[in-house]
Amino acid sequence: METRSGRDRRAGGVRAAVERWSAAPVVFLHRLPRAVLLVAVFALLVIGMAGTGWVAAAGLLVLAAALAWFAFLNWPELEAQGRVLRIVALAVLVGFALGRGIGRF
Repeated sequence: METRSGRDRRAGGVRAAVERWSAAPVVFLHRLPRAVLLVAVFALLVIGMAGTGWVAAAGLLVLAAALAWFAFLNWPELEAQGRVLRIVALAVLVGFALGRGIGRF
């Protein structure tokens, strides 16, 4: 199956397994009111920014894990600029989380 970008959409191996595993959680998240997801992301950011130590780091790492999951699912459809942006965002989140965890920030 061809996609908008002309790439072959058939997934194999690990990607296919992750896509199958992700189907139910993605449908669940899609059915939630948009405000619930917004509040959850905001809460994780507040925990990460206002918290201290490993509690703050955990909030940011959970947010980074969700971003990584969505980036992985969307990777085949992303252009180079979108891929770079997601990698930079993940690096910043993980770096800041590690900094919060060791008490640097």
